[in-house]
Amino acid sequence: MRIVFMGTPDFAVPVLAALAEAGHEIIACYSQPARPAGRGKALQPTPVARAAEQLGVAVHTPLTLRDAAEQARFAALGADVAVVAAYGLILPRAVLAAPRLACMNVHASLLPRWRGAAPVQRAILAGDDETGVCIMQMEAGLDTGPVRLAVRTGVAGKTAGALMAELGAMGAAAMVRVLADVDAHPAVAQPDQGITYAAKIDKAEARIDWHQGADAIERQVRAFNPAPGAWFSVGEERVKLLAADVVPGGGAPGTVLDDALTIATGAGAIRPILVQRAGRAAMTPAELLRGFALPPGTRL
Repeated sequence: MRIVFMGTPDFAVPVLAALAEAGHEIIACYSQPARPAGRGKALQPTPVARAAEQLGVAVHTPLTLRDAAEQARFAALGADVAVVAAYGLILPRAVLAAPRLACMNVHASLLPRWRGAAPVQRAILAGDDETGVCIMQMEAGLDTGPVRLAVRTGVAGKTAGALMAELGAMGAAAMVRVLADVDAHPAVAQPDQGITYAAKIDKAEARIDWHQGADAIERQVRAFNPAPGAWFSVGEERVKLLAADVVPGGGAPGTVLDDALTIATGAGAIRPILVQRAGRAAMTPAELLRGFALPPGTRL
């Protein structure tokens, strides 16, 4: 098929690669514009833009698709299908209607649960047992379109980064499967029950509130790894908590309980496994404690 690919982050790269490997003609790629990154704040193209350039595919980075001229350029491509994976821009009706068959989205949840911007993080935070990927035929509503294929995986113990990578690979295989025989994967309307919305992550959510239970904090740690990183304060410095175990223990929330930096919560305790100081590499709690005096009884 003649495919326009629309995506931005690492999650979408396996989908683009799989479509090319399956023999489809990628006639254009749409991605978010390059943005400043790194210490020098030089403009950096998105992961998808870099991958497309390596494939020799023309990359378009419009700020919006609402402009009539931009919509006309999109329609003139003559695509059979547009494949969308975490693109980040709303597709107006004129764009949705342009491909011969449809615009199809690789969405990282089991719709209608977790429609919206941050389905992976929300699934972890909520303690969902499973999540997955849906190949959804797009319409004007927010992730409301009918589903052609859903594949599932477990959530327990996985960070957002690990789960996103897994779902990206699953979504790539699922999209190739659907496009190989579209008629064999009819579009089925989403149920009216079980609808939830995955709001965009606010950085303020990453601050650890020790009054929460240990289970909730451990999910917070996984949901915000690698970004933005769950964190707590030691004096004036933020320390990210990258991995932690739930362990028995009690005390006033935020109290250091032992020399292993076990910390009391509102219910149970958290034992850090991996932490990170600002501007430093990840380290063990023992390494952290060489730079901070945090004896038992310290309140964080």
